[in-house]
Amino acid sequence: MENITKTFKAFRVEETENGQFKASIKEMETEELANEELLVKVHYSSLNYKDALSASGNRGVTKNYPHTPGIDAVGTIEQSNSQLFNTGEQVIVTSYDLGMNTNGGFAEYIKAPDTWAIKLPEQLSMKEAMIYGTAGLTAGISVLRLTEKIHPSDGPIVVSGATGGVGALSVAILAKLGYDVTAITGKAAETNYLIRIGAKEIILRSEFENLNKKPLLKPAFAGAIDTVGGAILENIIKSVQPMGVITCCGNVASPKLELTVFPFILRGISLIGIDSQNYPMDERQKVWHLLANKWKPAQLMDNCREIGLEELPESIHQMLNGQLKGRTVIKIA
Repeated sequence: MENITKTFKAFRVEETENGQFKASIKEMETEELANEELLVKVHYSSLNYKDALSASGNRGVTKNYPHTPGIDAVGTIEQSNSQLFNTGEQVIVTSYDLGMNTNGGFAEYIKAPDTWAIKLPEQLSMKEAMIYGTAGLTAGISVLRLTEKIHPSDGPIVVSGATGGVGALSVAILAKLGYDVTAITGKAAETNYLIRIGAKEIILRSEFENLNKKPLLKPAFAGAIDTVGGAILENIIKSVQPMGVITCCGNVASPKLELTVFPFILRGISLIGIDSQNYPMDERQKVWHLLANKWKPAQLMDNCREIGLEELPESIHQMLNGQLKGRTVIKIA
C-alpha cells in the first residue's frame, strides 16, 4: 500500500545552541515519522508527568531532539498496513515508546506499530479515553491488583498523590467499587475536590510523611495505592494491616525507601510494583474494558480540563511545579 503524505501541526521540543530547550508548534510531514503499520489522525492526547519531563529536555525520558512528546493518543486510523486493524477504526495508543523516543501524541498525526494499539471500546468516547490515558491505565492496573486480594469489607484503602492523575482516578474508581478511600494530599485547598470524587477521609502529606521512625506503626489501612514513593510509601507500608496489599507506581517524592523487613515478615503484607508502559496486551485490554464499563466513575468528565496545543507550555510548567489536579486533556483534531 502506498504511504499517504500529509502536512500536520506538532508540538515540537528543540534543543538550542546553548543547551536550553524550547517548544513551539511546527509543521511536519507524515514522511518524517517512523515507518510503522498504522497512521493515526489524533483527536485527543493528554498531559502526563513523563511528557512534562520530555518537554523539558530530560534525557532519561527522551534521548534525541527535536521531538514531539505525548505518551497518549486516541484517534482514527487513516492508513493501515496491518492485519489487525482497518482504515477508519478508532484506536487508543498509550505507553510503550510513544512520546518518549518515538514522536508522540502532541500532534495531528502519529505513526505506531499495530502491537501498541487497542480498539477504542464502544462504551468510551475519545475524550473519556484520554481522561484516562496512561494515568487511567496505571490506576486501573493498580486497582485490579489490589482488588484481587482486598475487599471493601476488609477496611479503608489509602491513596497517595490523590490530586494527581493516577491518584485522582484511583480514588474515583475505588469509591465506585464500594471501598472507603483515604486520600493523602499536599494540597489542603483541594479537600472538597477529593471528597467530590469519592474520598471519605483526607490526610495532609505534611502530617503523614512526618510520622515517627518506628519500624511499625499502628495498622490503619487494608491496602494502598501509592503514586509518589519516598517517606509517604515508607509510612504506608508500616501502617497497613496484616495481609494487606500495596501497589506502587511512582517516585516523584523519592525512589528510595528506608525500611526494615518487619512489615513484610511480621504482618505478611505485599508490595506490588506497577509497570503500565510494557503491560501485556491481553491484560491491557482487560483493564480498558473494565475502565469503559463497570469501573467508569460517574464524575469522570469532571476530572479533567481541556486545552489546545498552544496552551501546553503553561500546563507543563504547572505540572512540573505540582500545580495541576486531575487530568489535562489536549484537543488535537
